[in-house]
Amino acid sequence: MATCTHTVWKAVVGCRRHLLSGGVRPFPAFPSSNIPFRAFAAVKARKKGKKEEVATPEVKKEKMVVNDSARHKPFGKTAWAPVDDVYILRYYPRTIYSAAEALALLKSFQVLDFTPCDQPVYVDLKLDMKLEKKKKIDPFVSTVHLPHPFKTDANKVLVFTEDAHQKKVAQECGASFVGGSELIPQILDDEVVADFYVAVPEILQKLTPLKNKLRKKFPKSKRGSVSVNIPKMLSLFRMGHEYAVDSERYVRTQVATLDFPTEQILANLQAILIDVCSHRPADMGPLIERAILASHTSEALWFNSEEMLPKTPEDNKAQ
Repeated sequence: MATCTHTVWKAVVGCRRHLLSGGVRPFPAFPSSNIPFRAFAAVKARKKGKKEEVATPEVKKEKMVVNDSARHKPFGKTAWAPVDDVYILRYYPRTIYSAAEALALLKSFQVLDFTPCDQPVYVDLKLDMKLEKKKKIDPFVSTVHLPHPFKTDANKVLVFTEDAHQKKVAQECGASFVGGSELIPQILDDEVVADFYVAVPEILQKLTPLKNKLRKKFPKSKRGSVSVNIPKMLSLFRMGHEYAVDSERYVRTQVATLDFPTEQILANLQAILIDVCSHRPADMGPLIERAILASHTSEALWFNSEEMLPKTPEDNKAQ
């Protein structure tokens, strides 16, 4: 019995010595609070020989403008002008005429093509609507009084007023409809329809229900359709010519008919160009980028619109 007890004791002592020597690490009965942990993220190792990239601001490349004035021929073209009467247009720079030359060509085209002599003449303008600090001019609608109207019928003008004396003046000046707030239901039901709507300032607040119905035709002081001078408004809108900016930068409108004398067509064209340029601040440069003149059956001719505009003091100094 003593021999067995001694043998068991030696085995236990040997196992304890083996455990303490590090051969097998015993697990603790309870979680230890001395377990190491890391409370920060590991730093990314940098690769040798690679420098840090520095953020550089983006530089917008300006569009290169080629100056052909000192060249023997335009850039990408064959020559400055064709030698023969028959040539391919894309090989030569576009011809820009004066307004008088363009009208003379349109009249000659009409004779050669045997087309109606009373066909309309149109002007097509491309506008520069940009302003400073990424702002731009809002598309506008304007009415101009042409020196030589080409319409035979006068426009229908409705005058909003509740004053008895103003109603009498409006009827004497040729207004098609005159009235106050009682006309609102008739306009909403399409019983009363006019080409232009003008009003005096006192009644303007009562016309709020018509804003969605009339939209661009709603009376506004910027368009000259709100004023106490009723005869002046009627003289403008009864025989006035309306045009609008389409596609945010284009004006396409009729100027006259081709059977008009050249002087009258040029006078109407100048009136439209001056009215268009009045919607841009004077210190922002020219508004018209490109001007085209054409009749109903002829080709389009580019013309120089700056010649039609009045000269400013700065332009005279530059000359």
